[in-house]
Amino acid sequence: MIKEKVRVKNFKIDGVCVTGQSNQTILEVAHDNDIEIPTMCHLRGLSNVGSCRMCIVEIEGRHEPIPSCTAKIKEGMEVTTSSPRIKAAREMILSMMFSERSHTCSTCVVNGDCQLQSKSVELELGHSFTPYLNQRFEVDASHKNFVNDPNRCILCTRCIRVCDEIEGAHALDLFGRGLNTRIIHDMDEPWADSTSCTSCGKCVYVCPTGALYEKDISEEEVVKKREIITELVKNRGQR
Repeated sequence: MIKEKVRVKNFKIDGVCVTGQSNQTILEVAHDNDIEIPTMCHLRGLSNVGSCRMCIVEIEGRHEPIPSCTAKIKEGMEVTTSSPRIKAAREMILSMMFSERSHTCSTCVVNGDCQLQSKSVELELGHSFTPYLNQRFEVDASHKNFVNDPNRCILCTRCIRVCDEIEGAHALDLFGRGLNTRIIHDMDEPWADSTSCTSCGKCVYVCPTGALYEKDISEEEVVKKREIITELVKNRGQR
């Protein structure tokens, strides 16, 4: 298989001239240049899937915004990361995340260390723009160390990707469709009965919300170790 030659590309983000490699995404080049683009499903070290759509940007000449985490850079492109249209779209996306499941911060074990919570503050989301659906899913607390609470899941799939791409176990996957989609272990077995889970805890560490958390610890003790994956990949020299 012939590998595509990597070339240097010059383009603009918010009017700032930047340079990147042709195999990089807009989001990667933006972060390399300290230009902040909000994300929920992206985590440096994991593949990009564009599932949350929080990182949408506008490209001059294109009618619709696109997720910057999956869009490769092009020579001469002009990217806008913030505009009234993008702000409104991100607020709606965030509202839908809150309304689809149960995110009551006061009763959540990761209150204060939740990326959904911090993103709502960052984007100044004062209220939800969509009605709450009050979905109810069964909590899986069968594992000796961890809990899977689908009621707090935003389906970012970080847990699936870290289990597959970093741990190499692929013990997790998506099950169901639409609003009933949830994360499962193996063939929808209780977590404790999963034969492929190594109990490494990486899925828990990268979870942006309280959907996956450690047992028997207080709210003050909860510290997600999301940067551990970036360090692992860096040390392996993969990305």
